[in-house]
Amino acid sequence: MKIALFPGSFDPVTKAHVDIIKRSVGLFDKFYIGIGDNSSKKGLLTVAQRENMLRAVFSDDPKIHIVSYDGLTINFARSIGAAHMIRGIRTVSDFEYEKAIAQMNHALAPEIESIFIVSKPGYSSISSTIVREILRHNGDVSQFVPKEALQFL
Repeated sequence: MKIALFPGSFDPVTKAHVDIIKRSVGLFDKFYIGIGDNSSKKGLLTVAQRENMLRAVFSDDPKIHIVSYDGLTINFARSIGAAHMIRGIRTVSDFEYEKAIAQMNHALAPEIESIFIVSKPGYSSISSTIVREILRHNGDVSQFVPKEALQFL
C-alpha cells in the first residue's frame, strides 16, 4: 500500500493547499494530511478548528485522513507507515527551504522520500501567512480559501 503524508500547519487551509492535495492524492492508496504545530508562526486557529476545517473541505474523499501530531514530522511519517512526504513549492525560496528539510529528513529516515509538487502559477502568491494577515485586518479572503473553510474563519 502506498501511503503519503502532506504535513503543514494549515492555519488556515488555502486553495493552494487544496490544489496540491487534489493533484497528488491519486498517486497513493492512503493520503494523510498532518496538522503540525509550527512554533515559529503566530497561530490563528486551534488545531481542533483546523482539523474540522480540513474535514469539511475533504469530506468527499475516503482516501484522505486528517490527523494532528506533535514532534518531528519525519517521526510522525514513520509512525503512520508513510513512504512519501508531499511538499508544495510556490517559489524559489520555498524550494531552497524545502530542499534543506528534505535532505535532513533523508538523513533521519532514508526510507521516506520527499516529493515536491510545484503550485499552479495562479496559486503561487497564496500563503496561510498572508491570509491570516488579511483576516486580522478584517479583509475578504474568500478568493484565497476553499468555500468550506470560510465558516471557520
